[in-house]
Amino acid sequence: MPSADPVIEPAAPTGAAQPADVPLGPVAYLVSQYPTTSHTFIETEIEALRARGVEVHTFTVRTSPPEQQRSERSRREAERTTALQGRGRAAVTGIIGEALHVGPRAVLAGAGLAARSGRTARARTWQAFYLSEALLLLAELRTRGVRHVHVHFANNSADIARLVVRMGRALEGPGAGWRWTLSMHGPTEFEAVEAVDLPAKVRSADAVACISDFCRAQLMRHSDPGHWDKLHLVRMGVDADRFADASAERAARAPGPLRVLFVGRLVPEKGPSVLLDAIAQLRRRAAADAVQARIVGAGPLESELRRRVRELGLQDVVELLGALPNEELPKQYRWADAFCLPSFAEGVPVVLMEAMATGLPVVTTPVAGIPELVRDGENGFLVPPGRADALADALLVLAADERLRRRAGAAGRARVVEEFDPALNADRLVRALSTGRPG
Repeated sequence: MPSADPVIEPAAPTGAAQPADVPLGPVAYLVSQYPTTSHTFIETEIEALRARGVEVHTFTVRTSPPEQQRSERSRREAERTTALQGRGRAAVTGIIGEALHVGPRAVLAGAGLAARSGRTARARTWQAFYLSEALLLLAELRTRGVRHVHVHFANNSADIARLVVRMGRALEGPGAGWRWTLSMHGPTEFEAVEAVDLPAKVRSADAVACISDFCRAQLMRHSDPGHWDKLHLVRMGVDADRFADASAERAARAPGPLRVLFVGRLVPEKGPSVLLDAIAQLRRRAAADAVQARIVGAGPLESELRRRVRELGLQDVVELLGALPNEELPKQYRWADAFCLPSFAEGVPVVLMEAMATGLPVVTTPVAGIPELVRDGENGFLVPPGRADALADALLVLAADERLRRRAGAAGRARVVEEFDPALNADRLVRALSTGRPG
């Protein structure tokens, strides 16, 4: 982090507007909390952009606690990331005072936008906090010569980014290159369209990177056709070298129970309870030792899942391992014979890509963008959400047919390498974020 808080100065910007036909210029990534264990895909994306030569500055609204930094890469990112919160009242007051002295019209432009945002008194109160954080970020970016802010998710980071750009354009003029762009995932924003002010954010953003065609279609549904040309397909990616093909290792194992792996947050929308019910059914329909399972992750359902394991008598076949560092996940994927994620709601899960990259066949649900990754009967099985019986059917098929597991696993890895490579999608992201013009 910088040794001193920056101030808003009247100097000319050192950044410049980036035409659509030139490489992406310096860009600030702003995330509500960065790094975190559930958002390692953002680290992968930033790493791929930097490898391509893009200058990326990382900012977080809230400081990332040590327990969220479970890998060496995450710890490095935490060291080089600047937090907006936690600076102390004196520092914040100083920057706001300097802003009012140097650019009162810009502050008024930001305040006007904040006042028009938020549909309830509580939401408008939050906008006041976002405005103060936007002033801090504006000062940082002007000091560093950065005029482009990119965010993931249409949450508070998006509110702050559009306030920064509104004030930057008011302070320096429309030709200074101020712009903000957005990566959209879902499903959270699509379930709270008005609460997150989604249509207005699509109108305000210069470009939007959508992780799936499904995601793009949802944004088309909630935006005017005049803004559809700013919606770009940019998939997330996983490193297929790091999550290497483990099919040979699996083939060399002695026959035994089907090893099923779940990785994800232990929340209702991921469906871990359905998996437990499916395992109980599978044991009743096959043999008591037909399956072993590991559940990797933490979350509010953990104590309930442990109780359910005892209730179903699965203590001898189901392990709940808690949250693990991302660096340890390849070992878990190598252990497994099949990967299961029976979600009720999703974007496109990175854990599915990681599992498939290692050559694992997957069993999941056809929600949101998942069918763009998993092709039913080719590289995995898609079963109806909430159907423990259908999930048990698919696991029984995989348990009985090792050749099918190998064939589906190979097809899954090929799909990831073909379409979900970080370098490929970094190129797509650069093209997407370089389009449009500051308005």
